Amino acid sequence: MKIVADSKIPFLKGLLEPVAQEVLYVPGSDITNEVLRDAQVLLTRTRTRCDRHLLQGTAVKFIGTATIGTDHIDLDYCSHNSITVVNAPGCNAPAVAQWVHSTILQWLAAQPAPLDHPLTLGIVGVGHVGSIVARWAHQLGYRVLLNDPPLEEQITNTNSELLTLNSKLIDLSTLHRKCDIITFHTPLTRDGDYPTWHLCDEAFLNSLQRCRLIINASRGAVCDNEALLRWQGDIALDCWEGEPNINRELLEKAFVATPHIAGYSLQGKQRGTSMIIEALNRHFGWNITPVQASTPLKGAENVTPQTIIDSYNPLIDTAHLKSAPTTFESLRNNYPLRNELEN
Repeated sequence: MKIVADSKIPFLKGLLEPVAQEVLYVPGSDITNEVLRDAQVLLTRTRTRCDRHLLQGTAVKFIGTATIGTDHIDLDYCSHNSITVVNAPGCNAPAVAQWVHSTILQWLAAQPAPLDHPLTLGIVGVGHVGSIVARWAHQLGYRVLLNDPPLEEQITNTNSELLTLNSKLIDLSTLHRKCDIITFHTPLTRDGDYPTWHLCDEAFLNSLQRCRLIINASRGAVCDNEALLRWQGDIALDCWEGEPNINRELLEKAFVATPHIAGYSLQGKQRGTSMIIEALNRHFGWNITPVQASTPLKGAENVTPQTIIDSYNPLIDTAHLKSAPTTFESLRNNYPLRNELEN
């Protein structure tokens, strides 16, 4: 068996060699149809678009992405061609929540005067990341408003424990009226009942009545970047449209601007690799032992403003990107993995 793996997936080298005839480690940008021609397994990150152009005529029957999202993979093509696809849901959720709350605290500290009311945080998307962001926000004393139509539909149609969230889920118009900060934690979808492509667009931004900060650490196109450029409020972005060729004006405008590294924690990378190794074990009957993360998937049990501030400062990464915007990809690929919050 031949396995092709993105060379930037950490904690992987040495694990696969005992079970494969060949393991080829390749930069994500260099993974081509020719490279994959006789490979049965592809292990990747978001930088490799896995579609007909890449996969047609190859032997690939298993794709593992060491990431939360799968929008870089043509799932319909893979399904029609009997290619198994696995991802690593929630692997870096605590790290993204750390980035979000560090950003909020830095933003609050930069205001000329403190808010004259308790901060209201709107969270769009209450999955792995959004639920941790919400839990920590409650501990920090914020008022928390949640929006997640697919989850609300699930609650309405089931008798599960999720019913306890019913009173907390609200519509976007309520977020428009009541939130000081809105943060996005949705997948990127263009179809279905609840598409998220440009969910935060001109109309969304014009409907905001008191929001002063928009945060996006989900997918770049969830927010219309041109609309954000015209908006008068503050923005904090880790994900951008057109990466790595991001809008320079938007970069300069942003209070926090980082090169898609919100989830780049040591433990998040350990979990991402561990999840795809465990999926390979299940699929092929292997018994590989992956490295295990030292912190829980659900994130730290308790946080304080000080523990968050001490754990990470997004303004440092912002300064690096603003000083050298053409190095977006290099900054991301060579990012020194940080530690997540501990209890």
